[in-house]
Amino acid sequence: MSNEETHIAPYSLNVVIVGGGVAGLSTAFCLGKAGHKITLVEGAEFLGEVGAGIQVAPNVSRLLIRWGLQDRLTELGVKPLSASFRRYENDEQVGFNIIGERFEQDHGSPYYHLHRADLVEMIYGIAKPFLTVKHAKVTSVSPGPSPSVTLESGEVIEADLVIGADGIKSVVRKAIVEGPDRPSPTGDVAYRALIPTDNFLEDPELRSLVENPQVTCWMGPGRHIVGYCVRGRKQYNLVMIRPDTESEESWVATADSNEVRETYKGWNSRVTKLVGFIQIAMKSKLVVRPPLDTWVDPSGRIALLGDSCHSMLPYLAQGAAMAIEDAAVLGNIFSRISHPSQIGSFLKAYQDLRLPRATGTQRASQANQLRFHLPDGPEQQARDAAMKEAMKETLLEASGGGSDGARSGNRSVIVDHNKQLASLQFDYDADTAVDEWREREGMKL
Repeated sequence: MSNEETHIAPYSLNVVIVGGGVAGLSTAFCLGKAGHKITLVEGAEFLGEVGAGIQVAPNVSRLLIRWGLQDRLTELGVKPLSASFRRYENDEQVGFNIIGERFEQDHGSPYYHLHRADLVEMIYGIAKPFLTVKHAKVTSVSPGPSPSVTLESGEVIEADLVIGADGIKSVVRKAIVEGPDRPSPTGDVAYRALIPTDNFLEDPELRSLVENPQVTCWMGPGRHIVGYCVRGRKQYNLVMIRPDTESEESWVATADSNEVRETYKGWNSRVTKLVGFIQIAMKSKLVVRPPLDTWVDPSGRIALLGDSCHSMLPYLAQGAAMAIEDAAVLGNIFSRISHPSQIGSFLKAYQDLRLPRATGTQRASQANQLRFHLPDGPEQQARDAAMKEAMKETLLEASGGGSDGARSGNRSVIVDHNKQLASLQFDYDADTAVDEWREREGMKL
């Protein structure tokens, strides 16, 4: 199948998708446009996700553009020019990556910063023609040749295929994972806040955050902050991570401004000003589940997708990307189904294509937790020295000098500041992966 082609499956399945966030809506669109009948079950009264900003790297922006969302991305997104890594106490820049047009040339698609609600809204807009939405809570899932979900009301919905896109607290996961299966705390909690940028241009220290949009990461002992512009540079998104000692697992808990300011007391003046603008922040305990050996139940009729099977920590900015890739692969594979007997083998192909990549990204994200949070001392000094050396090479290459070979030694920035690793992450094309699988399998569908 060419990347631009929409293929309608010879056989139309009845599919129940549990979860109405980025993962569920992307799956609804990809399976729906392939000709399947979609029922999406979401417990909230509105479709969306709690959160603020989100980073959309080339591996997922190419899919969104292919889905017809280029104009919406241009309208709602901000293209960062660079990534800057800085010391917490004095704002010294120790690492730097070029993004902007160079990133697009290197990886074949743009890098965007978006408000998460805008991403949900645009995917819902293209998925809506293909789905029926039921606002209800799923209490259990029953496997078998005709799998079903049971709602809190007692209603039972049968299907040919059930997809769990219901996040880290997944109910569908219980049909696949046996025994104790509780999320494990990471030792961190995240604050998320959006700040109007109206006053930034009047402040010499903050002006560049708007005039030269970039993602900035301030690293300190046991904690870090990531900031970038969204919504036409009218808002500045902050994600602030600190050690967790008392918080409960929640997506809707809040923290007042005093709590946040106290957490970053003594940090540099720019951080102090940014945190000072916060009135209230969302607060969420960061938890993770270990990688699974399988995403498909023994009956071959129930499968997991997104955070329900590979929950991501926010240290690599690839959580939503992995879910959207999952959806694209699943939809592409099932665009050629001609009989229900193929469901099990097609789900196995989906798992074989996606599990290694998602698990690797999951582990890489977790590794950055330690890299960003090193205490002051020899390890931190070695990290910063390696980052500075890589930054020199980046700037030298950008000016026309230096080598085009893979850089190494920088263990602290996104995908290790190594060209080969960056290519593995950002050059990936979910549709191409399926096309290559079909070719390997000798499928003439």
